[in-house]
Amino acid sequence: MTATTAPTKTDWRGDLPWLALVALVVLATRAIWFGNPVADFDEQLYSFIGWRMQYGELPFTQWWDRKPFGLFAIFGAIHALFGPSALAYQLVATAVTMVSAWQTFRLAHLLVDRVAATIAAALMAMLLAAYASYSGQSEVFFTPLMLGMAMLLVDPAHPSFTRRAMWAMLLGGLALQVKYTVVMQCAFFGGWALWVEWKRGRGLPQLAAIATGFALLGILPTLLVAAFYAAAGQFDAFWFANFQSFFERAAAPQGRWAPSHLVGVAPVAVLALGGTYAAFRMARPERFGVWAFFAGWSLATLLTVLLPGTVYLYYYAAMAAPVVLLATPLFDSRGPAKAWIGVGLAAVMLALLNLPARYAQSQDERAATEELVEAIAPHVDADTCLWIWDGPTALYRLSGGCVPTKFVYPDHLNNALETGALGVDQVGEVNRVLATMPGAVVTADEGMTIRNPVAEELVFQVLGTAYSESVTVDLHGRRITAWVRNPPAS
Repeated sequence: MTATTAPTKTDWRGDLPWLALVALVVLATRAIWFGNPVADFDEQLYSFIGWRMQYGELPFTQWWDRKPFGLFAIFGAIHALFGPSALAYQLVATAVTMVSAWQTFRLAHLLVDRVAATIAAALMAMLLAAYASYSGQSEVFFTPLMLGMAMLLVDPAHPSFTRRAMWAMLLGGLALQVKYTVVMQCAFFGGWALWVEWKRGRGLPQLAAIATGFALLGILPTLLVAAFYAAAGQFDAFWFANFQSFFERAAAPQGRWAPSHLVGVAPVAVLALGGTYAAFRMARPERFGVWAFFAGWSLATLLTVLLPGTVYLYYYAAMAAPVVLLATPLFDSRGPAKAWIGVGLAAVMLALLNLPARYAQSQDERAATEELVEAIAPHVDADTCLWIWDGPTALYRLSGGCVPTKFVYPDHLNNALETGALGVDQVGEVNRVLATMPGAVVTADEGMTIRNPVAEELVFQVLGTAYSESVTVDLHGRRITAWVRNPPAS
């Protein structure tokens, strides 16, 4: 099949057995987390806010975070359709990952045979899991949108390239409403499309018009969200949460690189360097322009990862799709090692994931969460709130308690890096919450980030005088404690 050949019915029938194998890999790497409400951290916030949207409560106003509206809308739609449980978004995320795997397979098949394309798709799914996108992280939901852009733009000879490029830019705009950092990938795709137009003989006025169209389509979803908030009289809240606060948050001391990342980025580095070496020295792709397109996209995605001032290892999940496409020459059947290098890499990655151990971990996390809920629920209700100073956000919904602050994500009030980036005084908000005397408070022995020492001291002063420890569990390598308010003195 050439780069310009559309898939045929014969192609589809031939693909199905291989895609069935990929589906097994997708399911194996994700099913172990099904039903675990604390599988990861950030998704608990997305789920909570999305769940509350069906009750007319909005991001940035009633509940604060700086992620785009579209991400919360995805979770809102999932919970409106399938209920409030973690399983709802985990099943949808699994289906979305399968779509991404199919897209990866189709793009890889432009360069290699079905065996190698299957390896690429399976590696993509395993990389998502390796970088913590095994449950409901944002990377799961923007990956198929970026792959869609690649599918529309990979063939510069397509007779409808300009129209396809316009659709691609709209997909990029939707991806921006999942996570703003994909702007670097969008910039690459837009630049690629303009370069293709220039090679096809477009003059500068035409290029300027096309670029303007690209930009408008790319920002259209964000403009619509901004218009919605402006109509609701909440544009300032939208602007601060989405843009201004991003630049007011302090960077962690580690910055964009920590020594611990050296091992963590190894899978991405091996695929990128190995694929580049193989493209020039082992099995030069017949459609070298397609491979170069994947290489440029991989570089742009690395910039996506490194855009924030503080980079966490799970950000590298964004590279899962482009880097395996970059690596396809490494396991091209035309190369000296045939597809065996790819088989070996897949086997190593599967071993590193250690799925049996992760399944046991997931079950332990569910049991610990249930223990916390049992201890908290009798002490909270719609009028008596739970406050999570540090711990799983999912406890708010699971316990049935009200929430005493719009900063529902614990990190916003306990993280010293957030001190000047919330639009309110962090210590003042902690004081205000403590003054409401929540029915239960959740703490952790160690912070996930640098804690605000003044706020922490206030919390434990109150806990030491007005609360008693109810239960402590091990969760995510930390000791999580539920405290309940002491009964009034008789």
